[in-house]
Amino acid sequence: MKKARGMKKQLVGVVLSNKMDKTVVVAVTRFVKHAKYQKYLKITKKYKAHDEDNAHKVGETVSIIESRPLSKDKHFSVVK
Repeated sequence: MKKARGMKKQLVGVVLSNKMDKTVVVAVTRFVKHAKYQKYLKITKKYKAHDEDNAHKVGETVSIIESRPLSKDKHFSVVK
């Protein structure tokens, strides 16, 4: 399955940490239905995102978009 060029993932989450320089940790929560029991599970995943101006504070809701790899595990950028 090929992904069309230019179609980047865009996620919405809450800033958990802004202690790193030009980086924020964003928690993205989604609901997934269990295949057997048909119950919805809350899945939370943390992403490191590039924040050029160090403008975002803990607790803010931000939108992040997929970008080229900026470091070992930072491959998202904060959308303003």
